[in-house]
Amino acid sequence: MKNFEDLGISKELIKGLNELNIIKPTQIQSEVISFLLNEKVDLVGQAQTGTGKTAAYGLPLLHRIDPQKKVIQALILCPTRELGQQIAKHLFMFTKYTDKVYTEAVFGGAKIDLQINALKRPTHIVVATPGRLIDLVSRKAIDLSHVKTLILDEADEMLTMGFKQELDEILGFVKGTDSKWLFSATMPVGIKQIINEHLSPKAHRIEVDVKNIVNENIEHKFIVCDIADKFDVLMQFLKSERSSRGVVFCKTKAGAQNLEKQLIAKNVLAGAIHGDLLQKDRDKVMRAFTKSRLQVLVATDIAARGLDINDLAFVVHYQLPEKDAYYTHRSGRTARAGKKGVSLSLVPPFEMKQIRHFETKLGISFTQIKEKK
Repeated sequence: MKNFEDLGISKELIKGLNELNIIKPTQIQSEVISFLLNEKVDLVGQAQTGTGKTAAYGLPLLHRIDPQKKVIQALILCPTRELGQQIAKHLFMFTKYTDKVYTEAVFGGAKIDLQINALKRPTHIVVATPGRLIDLVSRKAIDLSHVKTLILDEADEMLTMGFKQELDEILGFVKGTDSKWLFSATMPVGIKQIINEHLSPKAHRIEVDVKNIVNENIEHKFIVCDIADKFDVLMQFLKSERSSRGVVFCKTKAGAQNLEKQLIAKNVLAGAIHGDLLQKDRDKVMRAFTKSRLQVLVATDIAARGLDINDLAFVVHYQLPEKDAYYTHRSGRTARAGKKGVSLSLVPPFEMKQIRHFETKLGISFTQIKEKK
């Protein structure tokens, strides 16, 4: 495996990576960086969440930015506010020892006037959710005429959230790009349409082997229990992890809301994030969790997109996800920056086949823990 220097990343950027404990390139980083540093072409990258895509496209992008030109040179589209903020934060940290590259994140749920004022400052890269970007364009509050690189991150999630029309519109009016880079965990029909309509027929394709993407520092465990016993099993686990924080995943908004109420009733410091939550309420929960005032964050898959919280010791799958990508994404909330973590699944007997499916598809091994009676 090559290191970042072998891939051609500058010493100044590598110094920033080292401080983030990003030492060894992942598979997607190795393949994407070595290609994008040398070519100005369209790219389609298929890789799951948690494989290091931000650095894979972010480092070559930063090599392309001319800090002396005070215009927006790159546009990154992503599905959620949290992911947008995370991308902007990472780009900022990567460039700690380089000439100043200014990134601005714009998204719905925040005051647009403040974002318009922020864009009046010198800005090189804009990270945006599709709806908010179109609002800014319609108000003539953003100049995209100098954009040379357009990136779609988690493109399939943007489709899932209903942004197909907005993506087509944005791709239609950002015409002067040298390169369009699309990253997606899956390739549904809508993504293939976008690729066919808006990317070059000669677009380079990179697909990461799904069996090489799950963090090796995660211990995958499961407990077989009846649905009626799940909450008691969860409480036993949380008591054993009393000094640690983690995320408990549910499949539905209603499931997350109910579990939050049950945990609070048992004096567990818990908060939930889901699609019905107002942005100000979501921000309040996230601040409390980030500052360790909560032990447990209950979340749905979509609501957890873009979470970037340090020192999470565990993830609990209170309800198993239906998609392989969601299992990878959920588990990837723990064991960050070289640390160890636990991914625990609470599994009714009839769902055991799903555990075996994850083992086969994701190339991981689960250890069974016996339920305490």
